[in-house]
Amino acid sequence: MVNRFDSAVFLENIEWFDETGEELVHRLPETGSGEIKWGAQLTVRESQAAVLFYKGKACDAFGPGRHTLKTGNLPILTKILSIPWRGSSPLRAEVYMVNLKYFTNLKWGTRSPVAFKDSELGLIRLRAHGVFNIQIVQPVLFINSLVGTMGKFTTDNISGYLKQVIVSRFNDYLGETLDTILNLAGQFDELSVELQKRLVGDFSHFGLHLSHLYITSITPPEEVQKAIDDKGRLRVISDIDKFVKMKAAMAMEKAAENQGEAGAGMGVGLGMMMPAMFAASSTPQDGSSSRENTVACPDCQNQIPGGARFCPLCGHQQLVLSQCVNCGKNLAPNARFCSKCGRPTGEKPSMVICPLCHEENMPGAMFCNQCGQKL
Repeated sequence: MVNRFDSAVFLENIEWFDETGEELVHRLPETGSGEIKWGAQLTVRESQAAVLFYKGKACDAFGPGRHTLKTGNLPILTKILSIPWRGSSPLRAEVYMVNLKYFTNLKWGTRSPVAFKDSELGLIRLRAHGVFNIQIVQPVLFINSLVGTMGKFTTDNISGYLKQVIVSRFNDYLGETLDTILNLAGQFDELSVELQKRLVGDFSHFGLHLSHLYITSITPPEEVQKAIDDKGRLRVISDIDKFVKMKAAMAMEKAAENQGEAGAGMGVGLGMMMPAMFAASSTPQDGSSSRENTVACPDCQNQIPGGARFCPLCGHQQLVLSQCVNCGKNLAPNARFCSKCGRPTGEKPSMVICPLCHEENMPGAMFCNQCGQKL
């Protein structure tokens, strides 16, 4: 507040300039309330708004221009009437100057990684960062809901809370709309626009307008980034057999161009290796031709002929008539006891009790589903 004279006889000229560029609201006078006189002049710039609080209430708001304030504090007379209050008038008044400009480049980001269930990569943790711009559109609501009686209110006072709101909405929105981060490229603009729409209500609740919001990065952990890079390379190399053959041919051509005995020897060596490489590359990768007539023994997991009734390695019966409810061993017809664990065939599997929390777990469980204790 620019007060040209300190004497109680003269009126005040009230105006404010934001030298820092970070103040949203500034109170005049800066310390406590004052005795703004009847007829005081208030100057409000184009990028400002002013709210007069008189007797503890917001009684008027002012736009750009010069305004004459009307309070109950009259020059000289007020001083005489305030003698019972030790010369301090009980008719307190203060002006809150509100900065209506856009506050840009306010940064937001995840302080700690947020969990995201990716359809292809599983549960991963992501970090996200961006910027946003705000503007005060309802000065009185903003003052009453956030500023209160503070002498000044800056972007530092509110940016921390707004960041938490943005991250919370971002986490929910990402889980609802994005299937996998492999499809994230080229969607930043769309994600930014939709996320901004979700935040309109949260900001307007305090008289703020979220004019722009941008997502600048969504970063998975390093190991996930490496997996994405490897998957991208595999997509580029659509036919691995042709790729291997091409590389081998290029190596032979380069060796043939070399002069000297070393180059000739290398060329001969690669020439001898080529038939084996081509034969290996032409062999089915899944080995389906060699395992067409074989099956895996459910007991020892070795490959055995598909028509065998017993495993020639462990003797496990392949024709399943019934199984032990405790260990899964195939049982012979009319068997009363399991040949592997010795349990009666009609006995039901017992639940596993956790020694830590005493909760029941399914038979065969290795860890407690409630507390994670190893069983």
